[in-house]
Amino acid sequence: MRARSTARLPWPSTILVGAIVMIGSSVAARGQLGERAPLDLFARVLLFVAVAVLLLRHRRPVLAVFVSAAAAMIYLGAGYPYGPVFLAVAVGSFSAVVAGHRRAAWSAVGMVWVGHLLVAHWLYRWLPPSGDSGAPWGQELGVAAWVVAIVAAAEFVRVRREQWASQRAERDAAEKRRADEERLRMARELHDVLAHSISVINVQAGVGRALLDSDPEQARTALTTIKAASKEALGEVRQVLDTLRAPGDAPRAPAPGLDRLPELVDQAASAGLTVAVETDGARNAVPPGTDLAAFRIVQEALTNVVRHSGSRSARVRIGYGADRIRLRIDDEGPATGSEAGGSGNGLAGMRERAAALGGTIEADPRPDGGFRVLAELPLRPASPEDTAPDAREEATRGTKQDTTGDTVQETTEETP
Repeated sequence: MRARSTARLPWPSTILVGAIVMIGSSVAARGQLGERAPLDLFARVLLFVAVAVLLLRHRRPVLAVFVSAAAAMIYLGAGYPYGPVFLAVAVGSFSAVVAGHRRAAWSAVGMVWVGHLLVAHWLYRWLPPSGDSGAPWGQELGVAAWVVAIVAAAEFVRVRREQWASQRAERDAAEKRRADEERLRMARELHDVLAHSISVINVQAGVGRALLDSDPEQARTALTTIKAASKEALGEVRQVLDTLRAPGDAPRAPAPGLDRLPELVDQAASAGLTVAVETDGARNAVPPGTDLAAFRIVQEALTNVVRHSGSRSARVRIGYGADRIRLRIDDEGPATGSEAGGSGNGLAGMRERAAALGGTIEADPRPDGGFRVLAELPLRPASPEDTAPDAREEATRGTKQDTTGDTVQETTEETP
């Protein structure tokens, strides 16, 4: 662990700064012979300390900037030549600002600046080299400009890094939100498929068990219904799980829609529920996402009737409007348990489907008994944003109507 931490120290950049400071100070000393004190061992130690502490500027930026500034102040106070020693302070200040320690960076830079003012204009009389004179005040403008430039550049980098971090966080949150929505969509699909099919299987298993001895033929019919329901459920589960394939693969089968409503009615009839279907208006092109949501809402509503209602009949009314589909599913009750409207997951799934498309749904007990589900789903062009992945490749379907004697009564009223 210690070797890994050492490898993360900014060795290359620190060595580069050190070379610039050492070589630049030697060159500056030659140009200031007779004006400043010559570089000696103590000066080299101060330069080394000012640079070496920069190795800690990522982990301990406050310590790095203050130690570098203190070494620079002592270097100036000792009368050594002006030169790139200020580069070490600038790098330390830059790192402190970027790390968010703005007050420490400003304090360290201010400390060096004030120290320079004192040495250059008042304390030079008592400090080496002997015979030194005061510095012109005009050079302070240049020093101030360099300080402002360094701090401004550091502030700019800090702001940009914060923006990049914020953008990364937003992207990560969006990806997590999309993953959560996809998991929720799959859970909702699996719930709708399994709840309906298992309800039919449960009812038929009870019928088959009760009639196994007295009416073997009817029991055989129940087993046939169980086999068909389980086969269909397995097929739809595979279709839902196919979305876990590599991105870009097309769905292998179209998603269910209202054109499969006769099949849904037949399944309900096999569970002992008589369903009357009425349609109002002419069905035009329905976006696949809306078609799937409408089918699942009717499926869940009928499943709740089978599981939670004492009524053996239900009525489904589908109204096709110019801009929306209206669904109404009624049963006469009474409820057979405390959850008259079905499980919380089923109702929540219906509401989520409607809300995802900008629609509304109401599921409440009727005043005269029983339960009613009312849903309105907008008809709008399908898009990747509001269409389920397994419904995007679905072809346009026509409306199929079927009549199965006393079990299903379906009428169609077309508006003139």
